[in-house]
Amino acid sequence: MAELGKKYCVYCLAEEDMAAHVGASRTPQEVMEHYVSMYIHGNLGKACIPDTIPNRVTDHTCPSGGPLSPSLTTPLPPLDISVAEQQQLGYMPLRDDYEIEYDQDAETLISGLSVNYDDDDVEIELKRAHVDMYVRKLKERQRRKNIARDYNLVPAFLGKDKKEKEKTLKRKITKEEKELRLKLRPLYQFMSCKEFDDLFENMHKEKMLRAKIRELQRYRRNGITKMEESAEYEAARHKRERRKENKNLASSKRGKEDGKDSEFAAIENLPGFELLSDREKVLCSSLNLSPARYVTVKTIIIKDHLQKRQGIPSKSRLPSYLDKVLKKRILNFLTESGWISRDAS
Repeated sequence: MAELGKKYCVYCLAEEDMAAHVGASRTPQEVMEHYVSMYIHGNLGKACIPDTIPNRVTDHTCPSGGPLSPSLTTPLPPLDISVAEQQQLGYMPLRDDYEIEYDQDAETLISGLSVNYDDDDVEIELKRAHVDMYVRKLKERQRRKNIARDYNLVPAFLGKDKKEKEKTLKRKITKEEKELRLKLRPLYQFMSCKEFDDLFENMHKEKMLRAKIRELQRYRRNGITKMEESAEYEAARHKRERRKENKNLASSKRGKEDGKDSEFAAIENLPGFELLSDREKVLCSSLNLSPARYVTVKTIIIKDHLQKRQGIPSKSRLPSYLDKVLKKRILNFLTESGWISRDAS
């Protein structure tokens, strides 16, 4: 205030001196008005004084994002959620913070730092490195918040965005597209929500265009050169496909009526198939054994069993194609069916 008063006194003395120099015919107030009108608002003032005076004050708060700059983590608008939802998330709307943040212990890097007058260069550089590490953690924390806000992850967690998505979706998303979105989810951290939606929509357009190109190429191969002819071609193609489907359906019904729906297709045409029971057919089909060979093995085993019961010594000569696994399976089957006793098996 003292400095301002001094300048005002100097300005008043200058006016008085100018009035005394002009003469007693002009008062200091008239001299001041003449000077302002002629030299400030006149042609000379318009030519020398710019309309807008630039602000030459230097901002020392590092608005460009320097270390410990206030603009480093620009807070986002608070989330529009209820008090109960805020408590559920541990969200503090006035600070746009959560009770548990990403890298919760990041502040421990600088909480114990202090600048002392006797610090040497190594200690100063070490403290600067700690500050730089802390700034990086703050940036990563804010980046994750921005991604969560951009992709509406908080409303998705609370289940509030389903109705909004149904309203905003222009078309129904298929199952394949949902699976593709899950595969492309790692791209969320590199792209904004709008960029990702545009990418996905462009991929869908590419798929549709490729399908259209294949369809036009198929028309060209079939001699169709005009779109008017394609309708007739498609109608004829659908008729052919329906006839083919009806034919396949009729043949499948006929096969079910004829027998076991090709359950024994591998052995039903081999000799001896009609001599087998249903259980024996299942056994031969599972063992991949022909009916004639099964009947041969069955005959030898039962004959040896009867000779042993009568006390007649016998040396069974089983076929070479019968290994231990097949022999055990057939003996168990004959035992369960009552053809031979369990002591013989």
